[in-house]
Amino acid sequence: MMNEWDVKREICEIGRRIYERGFVAANDGNISVRMPGGHYLCTPTGVSKGFLKPSDIAIVDDSGRQIGGDKPRTSEILLHLEIFHEVEWVNAVVHAHPPHATAFAVAGIDVPGCILPEVEIFIGQVPLADYDTPGSKDFAQTILPHLRNKANTILLANHGAVACDKTLEQAYFHLETLDMYCRILLLSKEVGNIQQLPEQKVRELLDLKQKMGIEDPRLAEGDTCTLSGSDEFLRGFSTRAIPQHTADANGHGRGSGIAGQPSQNGQPQPLPAAPAQRYPAVVAGREIPAALGSSSTTAQRRAMNDEVERLVQLITDQIISGAAR
Repeated sequence: MMNEWDVKREICEIGRRIYERGFVAANDGNISVRMPGGHYLCTPTGVSKGFLKPSDIAIVDDSGRQIGGDKPRTSEILLHLEIFHEVEWVNAVVHAHPPHATAFAVAGIDVPGCILPEVEIFIGQVPLADYDTPGSKDFAQTILPHLRNKANTILLANHGAVACDKTLEQAYFHLETLDMYCRILLLSKEVGNIQQLPEQKVRELLDLKQKMGIEDPRLAEGDTCTLSGSDEFLRGFSTRAIPQHTADANGHGRGSGIAGQPSQNGQPQPLPAAPAQRYPAVVAGREIPAALGSSSTTAQRRAMNDEVERLVQLITDQIISGAAR
């Protein structure tokens, strides 16, 4: 039998974790747990998840109506209830805005798969749910197709991410793993190309996942690495051609020249036109040969300063010479 007070304390602990890891700001995010008897514990609205107290936790019934707690329940409880109603073994839900994962949700790019073993086993596919107004019934129902496809962690377009599992800590760990994974993807993109695991090695991971009793629809479909749009990030950050450029065959707008103009591919880079007046680079009153330096604003300023200093010295010498006579 679950002790209600202990569950409330665990909700506060998970709230502290998501706040301290930067997964939420201010009063963002919400957490819920299914309790025996058909009621649910959830975080209140308008309270920072980093400073929750057990007495803050609200209690709602199966329809979302508040039946306990001094503070109003989260406005997004309907999202949580959709998950509880759809997946009977789920006992906990955590919704937050982990920044690296939310970047994918804001960009509208699916998180690619078949890269990290831990992600393949414990999360698997990470779908992207359509956007709708948070707190609404339509918003809550955007995740249904993905729950039915066995997803335990879902990106919410232009919003954040939601994760669910048998225990509250497992649900939280999914968000932690997802954000670390997305951070690694973004860093890897800067370092070089991202290498996916070979098909056979991914199948070995899925077989291991099956032995652990974790469902994955790819086992039934026989399609281990092809996710809708998952190669978009691996190709680049955008499939939209820059307006003044023509698109490549793969839909990107890079490398095809300016629309309506002949391609400059293979041609030498044009040199800038020579300025009408050249300002020599001058150091310590001496002009640097053209082969060693070129015109710049700094060189112009330095030349003017040196000329002023030369004139001041000349005038000073003349005054001293006149005074000595």
